[in-house]
Amino acid sequence: MDTLIVKMNSENIDNESIKKAGEIIREGGLVAFPTETVYGLGANALNKEAAKKIYAAKGRPSDNPLIAHIANEEMLKPLVKEIPEVAKKLMDAFWPGPMTLIFNKSDIVPKDTTGGLDTVAIRMPNHPIAQALIKEAGVSIAAPSANLSGKPSPTLGEHVIDDMDGRIDMIIDGGMVGMGLESTIIDVTVEPPMILRPGFITKEMLKEVIDQVETDKAILTKPTDGLRPKAPGMKYRHYAPKADFRMYDGEEEKVANEIIKVANEKDSQGYVTGILTSDQNKHFYEGKVNDGVVIVSLGDLDKPETIANHLFKALRDFDKMEAQFIFGETFSRKDVGDAIMNRLTKAAGYNIINL
Repeated sequence: MDTLIVKMNSENIDNESIKKAGEIIREGGLVAFPTETVYGLGANALNKEAAKKIYAAKGRPSDNPLIAHIANEEMLKPLVKEIPEVAKKLMDAFWPGPMTLIFNKSDIVPKDTTGGLDTVAIRMPNHPIAQALIKEAGVSIAAPSANLSGKPSPTLGEHVIDDMDGRIDMIIDGGMVGMGLESTIIDVTVEPPMILRPGFITKEMLKEVIDQVETDKAILTKPTDGLRPKAPGMKYRHYAPKADFRMYDGEEEKVANEIIKVANEKDSQGYVTGILTSDQNKHFYEGKVNDGVVIVSLGDLDKPETIANHLFKALRDFDKMEAQFIFGETFSRKDVGDAIMNRLTKAAGYNIINL
């Protein structure tokens, strides 16, 4: 398949390309496009054959539900059986934005889109290109992240091209996304509502709008027979680089000393080795690791949004340099740190060493 690749940005949207993309969606094809979180791989959410194409292009397990993206609240009503009052409060506060809500689905939503479930995940993205595409298509767009299943999510158009060129009809390259982590998922079919995936909209933010909200206890721990994530997609391997990725938790200098030791050891053995750290802790490693060890800072600990924004790009950059080992620090779970650690923990295959 020849993939049409077009470039544009939020300030200068190419309307002709958006018209072409909308036509592809209506005709059952696949279009990758930027959102404020990560790039999405879009298809008509109400076309079961189109939904199947998403699973095939990504290599995604068919029981992993897709998120339907809408441009306005009028598009929501036909997709769901009801809109609970708690959902209305959350929508008023956080839509458009990085929040996905789980509703009981209406009959028009095929189970091929919902991973066989009677519920449907829906969000309203806050990105001009995504909004323009949904409006032009005239249908809700099912769009998981536009990466091969299991790989780090794409935050740049080039990441999508690396994974999807030749596999889908069109890629809209809108440059770097603004956030870099997928949306917060909240199930509003239960009382109290439950966070099924952490994101930029934190539990503290939600509690300012609704009285109660719980968090699925399984989302920050390794799945076990007794404790499995309620969101089907959270049970699968996600965000993983090709390298053996290990994280270390403990006092900062003690962690750094251990990482220096193991990184130098692997480098001396001839392995391509990298370190993930922060702006504040980078000095621990400079001048103390072998010249061949690559040190990457994810960002400023006092501005966790910078860490979130660079996380997936850093993992993909390590893939491009064919790193065989990556050693990283853990981060505070405060606020958006919950989402950062959720992604890093899964990327490392729950391989966290406590010091």
